[in-house]
Amino acid sequence: MSETLADELRLPVRVYIEDTDAGGIVFYVNYLKYFERARTEFMRRLGFAKPALLDGAFLFVVHSMQVEYLRAALLDDELEACAALLEAGGARLVFAQRVLRAGEEICRARITVACVDGATRRPRVLPRALRAVLATAAPEAPAPSSHQATERSK
Repeated sequence: MSETLADELRLPVRVYIEDTDAGGIVFYVNYLKYFERARTEFMRRLGFAKPALLDGAFLFVVHSMQVEYLRAALLDDELEACAALLEAGGARLVFAQRVLRAGEEICRARITVACVDGATRRPRVLPRALRAVLATAAPEAPAPSSHQATERSK
């Protein structure tokens, strides 16, 4: 995930004292907050701001995440929280996310977000309007390699 993704959103973030532990290092859970902010702004850029999502018809919940902490962010660092859509389908979105400091990737994650019904909290298919917009934001799936095609045919 260290390469720049074409439709990656980059959100400037400053590290404040409230983000750090007693040693002035960003507390690990705060990266998840930075990722949430970047996903929110990514969706806003596509025309789906939080107020539109909060009408009750559907909600997004984090289903799973894989996070790698590569370097520590420190008090007063200027960071960029990034979000790019990897996959959109069915009832889920998969994001590639990262935090950069001076262009260097210091944290990265793959986060799967599920779409659930606002009333029942059960999984539901992504709304049609959202799927249409996301189709332009999700990268095309690469063609399988000849090795992958051979393995599938076995």
